[in-house]
Parts: sequence; structure tokens; C-alpha cells
Amino acid sequence: MKNLKLITLLVFIFGIGTHIRAQAPVDSTTYWKYAKASLDPLKELLAIPNDAHFPEDIERNVQWCEQHFSRKGFTTQRLETPGAPLLLAERASNAPGAKTVLIYLQVDGQPVDPDFWDQEDPYEAILKKKAESGEWEPIDWSLLRADTIDPEWRIFARSTSDSKGAVNMFLTAMDMINDRGETPNFNMKVVMDFEEEMGSPNLPRAVRDYRDTLAADMLIIFDGPRHIANKPTLTFGARGISDITLTVFGPKVPQHSGHYGNWAPNPAVRLSQLISSMKDENERVTIAGFYDGITLSEEVKATLDAVPDRESYINKRLGVAKGTGVAPTYQESLQYPSLNVRGMSSGWVGEEARTIVPATATAEIDIRLVLESDPDRLIQLVRVHIANQGYYVTDREPTARERETHDRICQFTSSTSYLAFRTDFDSEVGRWLDRALTRAFGETPIKQRTSGGSIPISPFVIELGVPAVTVPTVNRDNNQHSPNENIRIGNYVDGIKTIHHILTEEL
Repeated sequence: MKNLKLITLLVFIFGIGTHIRAQAPVDSTTYWKYAKASLDPLKELLAIPNDAHFPEDIERNVQWCEQHFSRKGFTTQRLETPGAPLLLAERASNAPGAKTVLIYLQVDGQPVDPDFWDQEDPYEAILKKKAESGEWEPIDWSLLRADTIDPEWRIFARSTSDSKGAVNMFLTAMDMINDRGETPNFNMKVVMDFEEEMGSPNLPRAVRDYRDTLAADMLIIFDGPRHIANKPTLTFGARGISDITLTVFGPKVPQHSGHYGNWAPNPAVRLSQLISSMKDENERVTIAGFYDGITLSEEVKATLDAVPDRESYINKRLGVAKGTGVAPTYQESLQYPSLNVRGMSSGWVGEEARTIVPATATAEIDIRLVLESDPDRLIQLVRVHIANQGYYVTDREPTARERETHDRICQFTSSTSYLAFRTDFDSEVGRWLDRALTRAFGETPIKQRTSGGSIPISPFVIELGVPAVTVPTVNRDNNQHSPNENIRIGNYVDGIKTIHHILTEEL
């Protein structure tokens, strides 16, 4: 009987072990080998336009993902929404009592304006190297099949970094796992979002509707850039986002500036004054109560100080003399809600400039939310502030009667896409990812309390009750959301290495 118990115990121990690492550690040459083999499929994926405003293009992306995840051993199903579907790919583990990890990937991308790209087609992947002049010059794609590849070379195309690069990194890591006979000791549910750049408008409802289907023990997000030092990074939160559109009105139609320049109210001037009233000379928000509820303890400040930022380097990269006065350090600035004017429009400029008093002036504002922020409260604070500046605030264009009655009129509309989230460093998912990245790179990853950007993760955190951590992989200087988006080859290889180590780390 004792021998039988011993045999049973050994079978159990070694059986569990086969679900973790079936092969010896992987050397860097192997990662480069798999990375090179995956670049043609990446080019194929990038060639499919992925602006979510065009459903027929999104359908092609969904089909591509269905095919390629099926080939890696996943079963797929579409989670239908009023817009583009979410795609769920599942792969079960044979490990007894296996936990379930939900993995979020973004497939859609920002719109493109080819006129501002240094290549004819922003969806055609172009390999480039930096010339002595500092400019990026195209080189032949076939060079990626050479024995030696420069990790500083870059692939330029929309969504290389945000975030089809991460999608293909994941698929390549799965190729390695399948080839090496490795089996993660946890169940995987990969959810793919095809409307992220639109603010994922259908995601919150979909998470509620498919709560049981998406149920998991934790969530990891493969998205975003590493710390500016380009070292392994974990980000334990993200800010949410709300939007406000302001339109200030002048004359019913643009007027001759000679005839009416000293008489007709100029909405561009008034809008500029209105925005200026919201911030001081250091760009801190002056609206009463905007920062209420934000308290940074000494322990939190120590966590922020542990991130190896160099503000002087950040400023040099940005081309500015210094940061604003919202907070003394970059990391601390991310812990507060922001009020950002992301664009203004009034009249005409440049070659189209006209000597007129404009009829309207519009400003687009985004508010980045932190965990302590109530978006409805912050939006209302802004609205009340505008009213206190003497404006009649309405949610539509003013009527003729309203124009005759009110001297200052502001049309105010707002929306909230998603909330902030934050996970403890010492959570189970945090410790697991820390072990995986330390094993991969031989050093503890940089841990950021929150990122500055926003990703649609709070619906998962709130509805499913799971902790979430982001694993960024791409180079920070990738021009995401801008013309000439790119991914550094070295980061692409490191991303595959990162994901492979996570998927083969015991949970």
C-alpha cells in the first residue's frame, strides 16, 4: 500500500510538471528563428485595413484571426454585439484544477491619412533602417530572411505596434509551445477586440451578456509600449477616458472683419478665454474639486519613485524645456485626472485664411480618469464652471430666440468610454507575471502603478471581478496613432520571448 501511494504521488508530481515546461530553456537564437518565420504572416495581417468604421474590412480581420487561432489549437466563437463581434479563442489545459487566464488582444487600428505617411500605402509593411542623416530609408523585405538581422530595423505600417504586432507575437509563441510539446497549466481564453480605437462602445454590454462565457481568474493585456528605458515592463493599471465637446457661438455666419471686427463677438477669442479659465499658468486644473479624492501616501510615492524615469530625457524626447506643474515627477502626474484640449477649430488658416469673424469655435477635450475619479462628477464640474463664466450651456445648437436672449452660448456634449482600473503589485497575477519576466530576462521587470493611456479593461474588471495587468512589449517611440507607425524588430523578438515565458510559467 505504501508503494502504491508513493507511485501515485510521483505520477501526480511528474504529471503536473509536464504541463509546465516540457523542454529545456530556449536560447536567443531560437526566438530569432521563430520571429523571422512569423514576419510574413505579420505582413499579411497588417495588409488588411482595420479601421473599425469600415465593417467589411473588420470582417476580413475577424476571419484571419479565426483561421490562425484555429491552426494553433484554439476553438473560436464570435460574441455578437450591435457592432463588430468580439472573437473568443479558447484552449483548455489538462492540468487538474487548472485556473483560467483571460487574455485581451486588440486587432483594429486608428484611421490613416496616406498624405502624411512616408510611404504610399500605410497598410503595406515596409522594412526600414535609419540612415546616417537620421531619416528612415526603405530596405528590401527579403533581408529579414538573412542569418543576421539588425534589431534596430523597423517595420512601418498601421497597427504594427498598436496592436497587431502583439497578436502575431502571441501566435508565434503558441507555435513554439506546440513545437516543443509544452502545455500551459492553465486554461486560456483569448478575447479579441475589433473596436478598441472607437472606444469599444459595445464592449461593456458584451461583457455583461457573455459574463459566464468570459469567466476567468485573472486578465492579462498584451498591449502598449514598454517603459521609456525599453526594459521588461508590467503595468498594473490604466486611466479611463471621458470626452467633452465645446462649441462657442458668434454671429450666425462668418462676418467681414473690417465691418464687424470691433462689434461681432469672436467665438475663437471667447473659447480661448474659456479654456484658459480652466487652468493656471502651470496647467493645473483650477476648477474647484477637480483633484478631490487623490491622496498619494509615502508608500505610493516610493513605488512611483522606483520607476527609473529620467524627466530630463523624457523632455528631450518630447522637445520641451520642462513638464507642467501638475506634479513634480512624470509617474506622479499619471496619478491625477487630466483635462486635455486635444484639438481646436475655428475659421480658416494658412492658404485658406480669410479676413472674417468666425461663426463658431469648437474644442475637443478628453479627461483621463484615475481610479478615484467619478467621470459624471468631473464632467459636471466642467459644465458648472462654464456656466459660472457667464455662459448659457445647452446640448444642441441654439435657437434664434436663444441667440437673441443670451450673450454667451456654449454647446456642451460629453460621453465616457470606460473607467480606470488598478491591480495590486502583490496580487496572484502580479507575482506570476513577475516570475515569468524575471525568468525570461534575468532581471525584475519595471513595475508601473498605472499607464497614462486608456484601454477598455474596466468592464472586465468590474463585471467579471478579476484582477488585470498589462504586459507591454513594443518600443515607446513607435508613433502609435500617428503617421509612420512602426515596430522595432528587437522589440518584436523580445515580445515573443515575453509571451512564451508567461505561457510556460507555472500558475
